[in-house]
Amino acid sequence: MASQDYYSLLGVKKNASEGEIKKAYRKLARKYHPDVNPGNKEAEEKFKSISQAHEVLSDSEKRKIYDEFGEEGLRTGFDPEQARQYRQWQAGGFGRSSQGSSGDFGQFKYSGFEDVFSDLFGASGSSGPRAGGPVKGRDIESELEIDFLTAVRGGTTRITLQKEDPCSVCGGTGRVSSSTDSVCKACKGTGQTKVAQGPFNFSQTCQECGGTGRSGQVCSRCNGAGYVMASETIDVTIPAGVNDGSRIRLSGKGGPGTGGGSPGDLYIITKVRPHPVFKRDGDALKVDVPVTIGEAMNGAEITVPTPQGPVQVKVPVGTRSGQRLRLKGKGAPNLKTKVPGDLFVTVKVQIPQTQDQEALDLARKLDKFYRGDMRESIHL
Repeated sequence: MASQDYYSLLGVKKNASEGEIKKAYRKLARKYHPDVNPGNKEAEEKFKSISQAHEVLSDSEKRKIYDEFGEEGLRTGFDPEQARQYRQWQAGGFGRSSQGSSGDFGQFKYSGFEDVFSDLFGASGSSGPRAGGPVKGRDIESELEIDFLTAVRGGTTRITLQKEDPCSVCGGTGRVSSSTDSVCKACKGTGQTKVAQGPFNFSQTCQECGGTGRSGQVCSRCNGAGYVMASETIDVTIPAGVNDGSRIRLSGKGGPGTGGGSPGDLYIITKVRPHPVFKRDGDALKVDVPVTIGEAMNGAEITVPTPQGPVQVKVPVGTRSGQRLRLKGKGAPNLKTKVPGDLFVTVKVQIPQTQDQEALDLARKLDKFYRGDMRESIHL
């Protein structure tokens, strides 16, 4: 069965932006993630498919190759420049038989470069292992919700997720050999064989080993994939200053490599819970602090909360409601420079909630000290 178009898998148009692709992937990943669908093989396969689509379409170079040649262009050993040369060579009339438009190379006949891809790389699509030597495992993403203060101050936490794990039966090769020498004799362990067609040389998946470079039968436990889905608990260090949507890279914690390749990376996408007191704007933090009428008029020293702990702040004489006080270096650290931002304290003058007659009389006396029209600035 032919593989589904990557754009269709993510539900986006071919001209979708990087942000639209990322948004579509995250929505689908949350829906089909193995943690959300334990034991659901269909959801697991869907998750693998959309992850593969995102891996290609989020990479500008891979996306360019995919748009031009399709999934065949992503196979290990594929040479885009040779493919373009072949297309130009055939378009110029070379290699065409006098009986029609098919390219004729002895016993090989092609109607276009797509047919060459099919013969050279196999018509089975992407369902089998990819050819080649060591291939790095795919990068994966996982969302992690953290509290506001951990995001600002940093910390450590744990995350448990379902991820691909090298198969213990075949050692990640996808093949089980009964002999001590398990290297494929046809390709000498490379997973590829060379084929000359027309004026060009191409590599194709070794038909003997399916591109694994190993001899023997397909592993029954992983069905030749070289990996199985397993649960893993990982310690995550949260750098001080992360924000909503920040990416934390955990090297080597992604999908397993093939053919002796290194594992991919795991990217933790942070989702920060709102805080009841603090608000954030970049590296700056904001907090509203109530004061009494007397503290605002006479000045005072008050206690103000910060992510690092409470500090004493001087409220100047005659401070008005809404006035901002700046506490330098009490904000969130910048992820790149590590320099902390500032904390801005907005003073909120509070009126006593009372009907006590003495308080009401004092309020009337205060009214006498206002000069001019208080609402002059808002008259139309």
